[in-house]
Order: sequence, then C-alpha cells, then structure tokens
Amino acid sequence: MHDVTQIPEHSAGQTWTVGEVALLTRLSVRTLHHYDDIGLLRPGGRTEAGYRLYTPADLARLWRALSYRELGFPLAEITRLLDAPPGSEVEALRTQVALLREKQRRTQIALDAALIYLKAAERGEGVPIMTNAELKDLFDGFDPAEHEAEANERWGDTDAYRQSARRTSKYSRADWEAVKAEMNAISSRYLALMYAGTPPDSPEARAVAADHRAHLSARYYDASPGMMRGLAQMWVADERFTRNIDSAGEGLAAYQSAAVLAWADEMAERDAGRSQ
Repeated sequence: MHDVTQIPEHSAGQTWTVGEVALLTRLSVRTLHHYDDIGLLRPGGRTEAGYRLYTPADLARLWRALSYRELGFPLAEITRLLDAPPGSEVEALRTQVALLREKQRRTQIALDAALIYLKAAERGEGVPIMTNAELKDLFDGFDPAEHEAEANERWGDTDAYRQSARRTSKYSRADWEAVKAEMNAISSRYLALMYAGTPPDSPEARAVAADHRAHLSARYYDASPGMMRGLAQMWVADERFTRNIDSAGEGLAAYQSAAVLAWADEMAERDAGRSQ
C-alpha cells in the first residue's frame, strides 16, 4: 500500500502541490491527475497559475481512498463511498476497520503457513495437501466434509462436480489461502455496496457478481450463468449457507444472491439478443 498511513502535521491553511503529494504517497503525478479527473480526489485549492494545491482534508480523503483501494474496491465504488452522506461514511469506515482487521488476521495465518512451508522446503520435503480439519480451521469453522455427501448426491454426476473435485484435491494450504483471500475481497466489495445503499441490480453490483463467477470458474469449476443462478437461490434457501455468508455482514447472503440473479438475467438477455 502507498505510504499514507499518517497525515503530515500541518499549520492552518497549509497546502501541498501535486508534486509534493506524489512524493509523500509514492503515487505518480499522472495518477493524481486521473483521480482529479474522475472526481475521486479534487484538490481543494489552486495557485494563481491554476496549479493544484491539496489541503489536509484532501490528504485525509486520499488516505481513505487508498485504504479502500488496498481492499480491492474499484475506483468508482470508492468515489461513491467517500461522497456518501456522513452517516453512510461512518458505517463504511466501521466496515473498513473490520475488514482491515480481518485482513491482518489472514495475513498472519498466511505468514505462519509460509514459514512452515519454507522450513519443509529447506528440509527437502514437499508441500502437504490440507486435511479437512485444517480446511475447517482455515475457513473459520466451515467444514467441507459436512457438505461433501450432500454435494455428491446433488452434483456428483456432473462435469462441474468432477472438475471441482480434481482441482481442489491438489490444493495446498497456500492455494486455499489464496482462494479465501479472493473470496473475502469479493465479499468486501458486496458489503461496501450494500452499506452504501447501492441496489443489488445496479451495474456496480452486477460487476462484482461477474467477478464472483470468474473466481468460481478459476478455482472450482466452469460456472455457467444457469449454475450461478442455482447457487444464488441456494444461498438464501439453505439457512446453513445464509448463516455462513452472513457471518461477514448481516444481509450479505440476500444482497449477493440478488446481485448474481441480476447478473444472470443480464447474461440471459444478451444471449437472447445474439440469437435474434
């Protein structure tokens, strides 16, 4: 993350030029110009010659923007969060603090695992495949073995189930750490939109749903829009899935379900348009 962990001490009326902010944050001048152009960070002042001047309030906004960016939020979503009414911003910042704490916890887990693997590699040992007990620990109590029989009954004869089984059987702890981090980033984006009051059928929410589908396709199986629709319905129909998803934020299961269903509808409309 860029070095904006502290707002520099300042006197009343102090400002910084775009070059000084670039040096302070290690962002490029071009990036700061782009942030101005899209409304993410418009400087609070100008010189007589028209050059940008940034105020302490501008740097505080930039810190918040880069914090959201570090969590994987697109720039358009960040702008909307920062421009939300004060109450919404407070709620979003509380969410951000919780997400950063969770990221800190996951980073420590990943570091511990990396050190274990490093020692194993130094001894010439291979990377072990994770057990169900280790997976349960990694995913905060979710035990894949509890759902394996049901999944096999529902989808065992499908290509998707076989594809997922082949892929995940080879995953190491590092692989599962990456899977979890990717899904947490997607959940964070859903939560940010939900807390900002963005409708689940908005273009922004549908974009997160599209990335959600891409994650499943890359990590588990090729997820068609029809399969995504089935999953979205299951998230709210099966209380076990609802409870697990809502552990990240009350109402998340219903929100992401609605977003995925809206995305699936959009894909169906596109396919219908192509066939005409």
